Amino acid sequence: MRTIAEGLRFPEGPIAMEDGSVLLVEIERGTLSRVAPDGTVTVVAECGGGPNGAAIGPDGAVYVCNNGGFSWRHVEGMLLPGMQAENYTGGSIQKVDLATGSVTTLYTECDGWALKGPNDLVFDRNGGFYFTDLGKGREKELDRGAIYYAKADGSSIVCVTRPLITPNGVGLSPDEDRLYYAETMTGKVRYWELASPGVISVAGHQLASTAGAPSILLGQVPGDGRVDSLAVDSEGNVCVATLGTGAVTAFSPTGALRAIVPVPGDPMVTNVCFGGPELRTAFITASAFGTLQAHEWHCPGLPLNYLNT
Repeated sequence: MRTIAEGLRFPEGPIAMEDGSVLLVEIERGTLSRVAPDGTVTVVAECGGGPNGAAIGPDGAVYVCNNGGFSWRHVEGMLLPGMQAENYTGGSIQKVDLATGSVTTLYTECDGWALKGPNDLVFDRNGGFYFTDLGKGREKELDRGAIYYAKADGSSIVCVTRPLITPNGVGLSPDEDRLYYAETMTGKVRYWELASPGVISVAGHQLASTAGAPSILLGQVPGDGRVDSLAVDSEGNVCVATLGTGAVTAFSPTGALRAIVPVPGDPMVTNVCFGGPELRTAFITASAFGTLQAHEWHCPGLPLNYLNT
């Protein structure tokens, strides 16, 4: 494990670019930022609110899940997110032009349901993207979440399924026949089979959106860990950032525990992506102390649509 950058304001959503830099969001700072190979950090765009997951779309722009903002607290030198921010105005999906830094809001609701806390997203080979809405927590209540499927041009958004409890990371299997998601509070990684883009199936039966279809358990992280965002490697292993225990936990496609890779000194490991030569470097956000880490993986990462092709 080696440190690439320090002093980040709760980093998430890393994207390893072909030029060796890593794009990521700084949630507390409200920005999309770029980390150069030498660790220099520059702001690409002011997103406001709480930019969370990020991904490159088919047009080369960066698509951002904005959770609307957290309150923040400092605990023993750590920066930690809390409840819904006092100035919270709602969740959204944003599009960032990398050349100009301009930010466009694409979606704020679906069929009259306001987006509460969009968290993570992944593009499929058809040009659409799945994203989780974790919801927001307040002192006496917690929103129930959902997973949506949307088009990059802002023309269509549908609910894949709801209600869910704290859906966080989201990813696709190499054949794009499984949709994985991380259930934060239970520490579980679950999945559905996909019948077609944006449509899940159970026991071979295609289900309409919002059907509340039961998901399948892939694995649960050991101990008292909770799960955040995830990435998939070229072997189909699901590599999920693990909160509390401060690690990346990898499950095989059959649910076997493949590895636990600790990130020393930070309990809030929030995300992982693959990049570098042959996609063999795992870039990991360690957020409580604000660092970007790198670790050589045993196999290449899964090439992402519109980025590693």
